[in-house]
Parts: sequence; structure tokens; C-alpha cells
Amino acid sequence: MNTTLRDVRSQDWATNAASDAVALFLHGFGSNEHDLGSLAQALGLNLPWASLRAPIELGNGGAAWFSITTPGNPEAAPVEAASDAIWAWVEANVDPDIRIVPIGFSQGGLMASQLLRARPERVLAPVVLGGFVLGAPQPGDETLRSSRPPLFWGRGSEDRVIAPVAITRSSEYLPQHTSLIERVYPGLAHGINADELDDVRDFLAAELGAHAVARA
Repeated sequence: MNTTLRDVRSQDWATNAASDAVALFLHGFGSNEHDLGSLAQALGLNLPWASLRAPIELGNGGAAWFSITTPGNPEAAPVEAASDAIWAWVEANVDPDIRIVPIGFSQGGLMASQLLRARPERVLAPVVLGGFVLGAPQPGDETLRSSRPPLFWGRGSEDRVIAPVAITRSSEYLPQHTSLIERVYPGLAHGINADELDDVRDFLAAELGAHAVARA
């Protein structure tokens, strides 16, 4: 695994030290760091942002945060190693006083939840799109059970990519450890639609302040 992650960054990234928070986009299996950055404009994001490339190369330009073994039930060690790689990137590129806002799709959605579960104090308003949570206990779980920070979880009603066992697990874990905002979009498969983006924009505005996103 390549533990030095590549990235693309917003034009205002150099001024991130003046911000209270920065957004991290985390792509899904087989995609790359150029995928989710377009969401910044769609969301009207007014925060500095970076989109990270997952550490496992798949060929043809794609990458993954961890290998798929049993769908919906990844082994904990590879997922935790990927989380450690993201935190190494954060420590090298983000001031320690700045919190991160992870926005992830599919595997990247799992990684967004992992960042929260590893270091709750450093994560703000995570967004999980078409993703799920890991089954293994994580260091921040007890803290989260008490603090219940806001988290957005959106998914399509017709998503056949994420295994039902992963949805069930997430449906049990998230309400017990977060102040969950859950949305299920009728007719949506494994993707992101305009209604979901509108809801994410509203969520980020509520949790980060109206200055963090522009109006639709």
C-alpha cells in the first residue's frame, strides 16, 4: 500500500490556515482523486478542500481504499490502514487546529465514517454518500456514544452495490453514535442525485454556518 497519498486541491487551499475547517473528498472503489472534486462547485462549498487518491492502485487510473473480499464486511485491518494513511496526509497538510469535514462516496463514505470513529475531536459534519460503517469497534466509539455529533448518511433506495448486511449494520450503529441525518432517495441506484446534493448543502450550512456554502 502506498501510504503517501496524492491529491488535488482547491485554488484557495494555500489560505486554509485562515479557515476553521477544510473539506476532504474521498472517492469510491475504482475511481480517483479527480472524481468528487466537482461536488465542491455543486455544493457551493466555500471551504478550502482537497480530494485524496486512495492508496491501492487498481490500474486504468483507478484506486481503492481497501480490497473487496466479502461485500459489505471488509476486514478491519486494511480499512484501518487506509484511515491511518489519510490521517498521515492530514497531519502533513492541515494545521492541527483545523477540523476536517470528510465527504465520501461508497468506499469513501466508509472512510469518512472511519475518520470520525478514529478521532472524533478532529472531525466535523461528516457526509457519507452511498456508504456504510465498519463492523469492528473503533477507538472513538465510546466518545461518540456520548457526544453524538451530526452525521449525514444518504443513499439510493435502488442501490444494489452496498450489501444489505452493511446497511443493516449502519442503521444500527449510526443512531447510537451520531445525531444522524438519514435520507433515502427513491429510484436512486449507487450514485448521487440533485436532491441529495441539496440535502448535503443544507446539512453543511446548518452544521458549519451559512458562510460555508453558497445558496443553490
